[in-house]
Amino acid sequence: MKIINRTTSALALLALTAIQSVAQLNSQPYAFSTLAGGGGYSTNQAGSAARFALPLCVAVDSAGNVYVADSGNNSISKVTSAGAVTTLAGRPGSFGTANGTGSAARFKQPSGVALDSSGNIYVADTLNHTIRKVTPTGVVTTLAGQAGNRGSANGTGSAAQFYQPWGIAVDNAGNVYVGDSCNHTIRKVTPAGVVTTLAGLAGSTGSADGTNRNARFNFPSQVTVDSATNIYVATDGDHTIRKLTPVGANWVVTTLAGVAGSSGSADGMNSDARFNTPFGVTVDSAGNLYVADTVNSLIRKMTLEGTNWLVTTIAGLAGSTGSADGTNSTLL
Repeated sequence: MKIINRTTSALALLALTAIQSVAQLNSQPYAFSTLAGGGGYSTNQAGSAARFALPLCVAVDSAGNVYVADSGNNSISKVTSAGAVTTLAGRPGSFGTANGTGSAARFKQPSGVALDSSGNIYVADTLNHTIRKVTPTGVVTTLAGQAGNRGSANGTGSAAQFYQPWGIAVDNAGNVYVGDSCNHTIRKVTPAGVVTTLAGLAGSTGSADGTNRNARFNFPSQVTVDSATNIYVATDGDHTIRKLTPVGANWVVTTLAGVAGSSGSADGMNSDARFNTPFGVTVDSAGNLYVADTVNSLIRKMTLEGTNWLVTTIAGLAGSTGSADGTNSTLL
């Protein structure tokens, strides 16, 4: 079983929030500031008076509102562009599996959030082994999986099974893609709740590239999807960034950067680059990738150079943790 222990995820949260706000500018340098939070447990306040507990993922809507998988609080929070924090769904400090509205709903260590074009929030409800949907008004339903019943079965709705899903992304058609971490697979959930496995083989770890079930993953965590429906995966167990490319009815998996089993912090091209437990990944409209390189306490950028991927560090200093705001390597 994968243990949830992301002590540096607050840094990743704040940095990825900043990235998603400025990525469209695609310019240097990157300046980072703290939007909300300051350690501790949940209070609905503004700015530094607000509190989160192990925030693991964020999503940003077109109005600049940030939605947070507040994992340690078992809730989903909303942060306005001015930094005002409210709990959209779930009740901080209380975990469970209930559907419902607002504080009547329950989650169990949610780890991934993603938005569709209508403002619905999809949640990887990790320790419930389910995929949940939250409307903009806070109505929570279960899209797929059955709470407390982990497994790898494909199917519709509660007939499908997941095993600690972590990452989640939504394409323009409303399909949901899931990094099903402890199954070591990438799954797809249609808007009707039909679940299929795109790549990897449940229960079989590895780092092999290949097509569909011939590919292998080692604890895939967060996922993101671009406008061409390419899926990018932060594989934190292998220290690599992977890509799933749709080819007809198949999915071809390749490794873009990093080397499986080899951790480090080196910038460079493709396999010359190194990561250390990359957890978060997002893509901008120009196709650049941004990675929360968790154990290195870095934010990395991946730029396509011809057919190669160049990895650079845009914020943080490898091996040096902290919470200082600043520009590029002054962010510690």
